[in-house]
Amino acid sequence: MRSPLAIPLTVTCALALAGCAADPPPPTFVAPAPTASPSPPTVASRVPSPSSRPSSSTAPRPSQRPRSLPSPGNPDGAASVPAEAKAADTRKPDRVIGKGTPASCTSTAVVAAVAAGGVITFDCGPAPVTIAMKATAKVRNDHGPDVVLDGGGRVTLSGGGKRRILYQNTCDEAQRFTTSHCQDQPTPRLTVQNLAFTGGDASGETAEGGGGGALFVRGGRLKVINSRFTDNRCDGTGPDLGGAAIRVLSQSQNRPVYVVHSTFTGGRCSNGGALSSIGVSWTVLNSVFTGNKAIGRGANPARGGTPGGGSGGAIYTDGDDFAVTVKGTLVRDNTANEGGGAIFFVSNDRTGTLTIGGSTLRANRSAGFETYPGIFFLGAKISR
Repeated sequence: MRSPLAIPLTVTCALALAGCAADPPPPTFVAPAPTASPSPPTVASRVPSPSSRPSSSTAPRPSQRPRSLPSPGNPDGAASVPAEAKAADTRKPDRVIGKGTPASCTSTAVVAAVAAGGVITFDCGPAPVTIAMKATAKVRNDHGPDVVLDGGGRVTLSGGGKRRILYQNTCDEAQRFTTSHCQDQPTPRLTVQNLAFTGGDASGETAEGGGGGALFVRGGRLKVINSRFTDNRCDGTGPDLGGAAIRVLSQSQNRPVYVVHSTFTGGRCSNGGALSSIGVSWTVLNSVFTGNKAIGRGANPARGGTPGGGSGGAIYTDGDDFAVTVKGTLVRDNTANEGGGAIFFVSNDRTGTLTIGGSTLRANRSAGFETYPGIFFLGAKISR
């Protein structure tokens, strides 16, 4: 994109924001106050037959009753969720990670299961468990076509501040080419649900420009449901890289990435302290973004003498014709060293649209520039 500060802003307004017409605003904008050795894999190729499973009629002892992680997402979010954005059915998994104990749920098992594809669940015991990832789990493009990773609300995958956690890339030959047009193909379709990601770090990753501390996706489809992302990282400088939690570079037929009932907090990256993309549409529903930071400096293109970056405290989107929808979502206390403490949206050809409805944006600090409190916008229209 060209320098945002050098371009006059043309916005068709359907929100009652500063300088716009007086329609009632769906979001509430509140400006911030001024501030100065791994275990062997345990992956079943198929789940046990029904006769070998424990009887469901036998109630577990109190100490064995399942406990879950805190629920992610915005409990006050009232946005409707379309059918294709709902959780996948995992009652008949293709693979189960673990044999009922925390020790049986290993990084090696996760890596093997993700590579094999299909519907994947966990059996790590009744209590929440954190799996320290010793390597990045990578989706194989010729397996699937659906890859579903369901943590059951009790599993956290940790990058330990050392590595990216999960990766899908249809244009990576090492994961097998499956078509002659890797940049736009319908599979694999990756679903992440009822899972937590923490300490993912893509710093130093150079393939496809880097970014995506917890999750990097190019091609196919992605949806994230009922999941939590905390303290993820990617490189701290760079004019256009980003996505401390999630980085996406293309989706089949420009269909949106769905993020539903999920929480993002404590992310740090040059741009996009939570989400980042180029030329990708997003639909974010009933979610929460708090305490994320775009820590680069110099914007995009980088000002002379700076490394560039620093925009989109929570969400950074760039490209041409794409759409971002944020509904039923709380975006609070995110910061950007440059533009868009909450959301940075730039459609280079001015065809892109941003829709915000039933959401609250509060105390998102843009240290450099913004067009509305917490938002920097260049595109066709911003609406509800």
